[in-house]
Amino acid sequence: MTRIHFNEVATRDGFQIEPAFVPTDVKVALVDELSQCGYAKIEVTSFTSPKAIPMLRDAEEVMGRIRRVPGVEYTVLVPNLRGAERALESRADELNLVMSVSETHNLANLRMPRSHSFEALGGVIRHVNGHTPINVSLSCSFGCPMEGDVPLAALLAWTQRFADLGVRGLTLCDTTGMAHPAQVQQVAETLQQRFPALQLTLHFHNTRGMGLANVLAAVQAGITRFDGSLGGLGGCPYAPGASGNICSEDAIHMLAAMGYDTGIDLPRLLTLARGLPDIVGHEVPGQVAKAGRISDLHPAPDFVAELRARFEGAAP
Repeated sequence: MTRIHFNEVATRDGFQIEPAFVPTDVKVALVDELSQCGYAKIEVTSFTSPKAIPMLRDAEEVMGRIRRVPGVEYTVLVPNLRGAERALESRADELNLVMSVSETHNLANLRMPRSHSFEALGGVIRHVNGHTPINVSLSCSFGCPMEGDVPLAALLAWTQRFADLGVRGLTLCDTTGMAHPAQVQQVAETLQQRFPALQLTLHFHNTRGMGLANVLAAVQAGITRFDGSLGGLGGCPYAPGASGNICSEDAIHMLAAMGYDTGIDLPRLLTLARGLPDIVGHEVPGQVAKAGRISDLHPAPDFVAELRARFEGAAP
């Protein structure tokens, strides 16, 4: 069965909109625990302005204190050249750059037109000059809550522009939870055919309850890399009603049950997920941490043994 690679984004994408500051010690401890679970990548933090995202004001300290496990890539989000310089000083394994395929969402989220974002990100790519791998996350790849449908031609055009700059990977983000399985299949097949050299990752939200269905559609279309967030934390502040990312442990549990190799120590991950509400101070959307795996069986009520004995050998 195909190997599926998961990237954990809870400590960046999940934490960044939480209202109560998560202490640095807790962040470091969580990353260290996640590092033991078998992830391909962990998106540790973001080198944005502390004024913009106070939650991640400790980016340098977190990156400096985590225990790095061989085989795990520690990636960070960077918005601009200054952020990239800070990330490189912190020995990030990968830089994740972000812009939107939707002009309106880019203006709302990044406060500039797409052309300006591309120019700025191109400057980052040229500055890094291949010394550190770069991934570009394209927000609203499957739809915009303000513009509606995002044409596949637009997604292909922006992908081509970044591919021409030599980036290693591209993440297609369903930022606002508007994707559906048939669309996911078409997009995944088209992008893989058109850009076979790109490391493609899909990033889904469960805003309308289709997150895991979209993961399955993508896997069946040949995609092998996904972002997920522990407990389903996260969400887009510029997407009305948007809920969080797909829940890592729920998606991993689903694929493991179907026979896919995710490389993840699911029992260990579930232990972390069950402790997450204590970290953020509220319940989280994840389901498997609450219900248990489908292989976690429960004892029958005591009266069932009595009923078995009573009906044993009796005619139906």
